[in-house]
Parts: sequence; C-alpha cells; structure tokens
Amino acid sequence: MLCDAHNHLHDAWLAPHLATIAADLARLPLSQAVVNGTCETDWPEVTALAAAHAWVRPSYGLHPWDVGNATPAWRAALVRTLDAQPHAAIGEIGLDRWILERARPDDPRLAGLRRAPLEEQTEAFAWQLTLAATRNLPATIHCLDAWGAVMEVLRSNPRPTRGFLLHAYGGPAEMVAEFAALGAYFSFNGAFLAARHAAKRAVFAALPADRLLVETDAPAMPLPAEHRRFALPALADGTTINHPANIGATYAGLAVIRRVPQAELTAQVAQNFARLFG
Repeated sequence: MLCDAHNHLHDAWLAPHLATIAADLARLPLSQAVVNGTCETDWPEVTALAAAHAWVRPSYGLHPWDVGNATPAWRAALVRTLDAQPHAAIGEIGLDRWILERARPDDPRLAGLRRAPLEEQTEAFAWQLTLAATRNLPATIHCLDAWGAVMEVLRSNPRPTRGFLLHAYGGPAEMVAEFAALGAYFSFNGAFLAARHAAKRAVFAALPADRLLVETDAPAMPLPAEHRRFALPALADGTTINHPANIGATYAGLAVIRRVPQAELTAQVAQNFARLFG
C-alpha cells in the first residue's frame, strides 16, 4: 500500500478529473494521502475531500505564498478548523525567498498575490510551528531558497515531538543531519527523476531509511515524461498536470536510486508515514 506524503488534491486543476483520479488511486492501491490546504479559502475544500475519501488525511496551513493575502482572522480560522478535524496535520507552512528574489514579476502562479517579506513569512511560520507543537500534530514545511532561515526557526521554536516533514527536500546534503536531529522527515518527489536533479537524487540515496517519505505534490511537479504512468489533459496553455497516481512511479524511481527492492522501500515508507502522520 502506497502513501503520498504531500499533494493538493483539492486544486482546481484536478477538479474535473477527480472521479478518474480516485479510480486510478484505488488500483495502485493507495493507502493514504496527505492533502495540504494552503490558505483560508481552500481549507473547507480539503475538509470536503476528507469526508468523501477515507484515504485522505487533511492538512491545513497558511503557505508562505499566501501569507501576504491572509485576513486578520486567519489564525482563529485555522484553530477552528483544527478543532473540527482533530486528526488533521498542519501544513503547508514554511518560508520562500524565491518569490521575493527570483520569481518573474509576471509569473502567472503568483498573480494577485502580495509577496510577503521574509520577516512576515517567518512570523506566520513560527506561529504555526508552535501550534503544531502544542497539539503534537505533524507539520509539513515548504522551503525555497531559505534553508538557513528555516533551520533557525526550527532551532528557536517549539516543534511537534512526533516530527515534521520537509516536503520535496531540495536543501544541502550538509544540513540533513541537523534537520533529522530536530525531527525532520524528507519526502522524495518524482520531479527529481529529471536529469538536472542529480544532486537531489544523491541526497535521497544517502538519507536515513527511517526518515524517508514519498510524495507527488500533484498537480504540481510532474515527473519526466519517460517516468509517467498516468496522464491528465494539459491546461489550455500547455502546462502539464501531475496525476496523483504517479506516486507509484515515484516509489519505483526512488527504489532504483536507493538500490533496494521496491517492496522493501514501500514497507519502510509505510512505517515512516505511520510514525509521523499516525
């Protein structure tokens, strides 16, 4: 049974295809998927998916891309949502310097978003991490171009004793040991199978087996074409949509990288998923 540690099944890109996706996931088969809300407006959509599908593990958080547009009541709304879903996780939360320093001004993914400065992102991240620690809920962390800043927040704030996930980990190999000592798990994304991501694959080849998880981040981060086993129609502008059932191909790719049988990897990841997410 496969586990997807991080996706966005509620995303509008996937909405027209949910029946097909659910059938494909059932055939894999998929055991659990953590579906991450990223802002106040999509948390109810995650809740609805969790009610409709037993394999959905809901997770709620304010993503760093959404910090700049959050309402003054977002903290109270998050607490109410978690109160109503006591087995939920917290996420996706974190820090993103890329949107401030490297993203194009006209990037359509950021249209309409106020790009919150790192200090504002850090305040939201630290508050949510402390909330996760208070309730001992697993937290899922996003990071782009801000690994040192994420490390500092983790060092200086309470953390959930059960641990936290660094999703699609793309940080330096040299930081893995300290992140793990602080409670980190690391999820491998199928996009890392692309030739240009050799350094990321090297990190995952050497990670401790008991801290490995696997994710799709669907509908984002599609696998290279030669690895995809499931496809969905592209968007009107040609953007590839990552089918959540490509979690199986992601497991297969990681097994090759780690030079272990896929059945062995699947069993280990299931244990790790249960330890972190319950």
